[in-house]
Amino acid sequence: MHMLYNSDNFAVVRFELEPAGEGAQAAAQALATQSLGRGGYEIVDKTVRREIYIEGALAERFQRGVQALVETGEATEEKFDAYIADFADAAQQPVVLH
Repeated sequence: MHMLYNSDNFAVVRFELEPAGEGAQAAAQALATQSLGRGGYEIVDKTVRREIYIEGALAERFQRGVQALVETGEATEEKFDAYIADFADAAQQPVVLH
């Protein structure tokens, strides 16, 4: 688990799970190539107190979009929040503190 982004509106955490039965070498290779393997992202919308976990093709699309924002060199908190909001709109799970 790795906190990637934390603003007043959103938090994004990356979960990277070791590939089943393949050991540390496969996990290291997945990290080196930026492949998600078996993992995903948890996006928390702090304003409505809801979260969503995305994985697979949707998580890869999310990752590519974030990389594109960074590569433009004009990434701001407002632009990241706007991008993340598109994914967070599907959040249905309430955030519960315990």
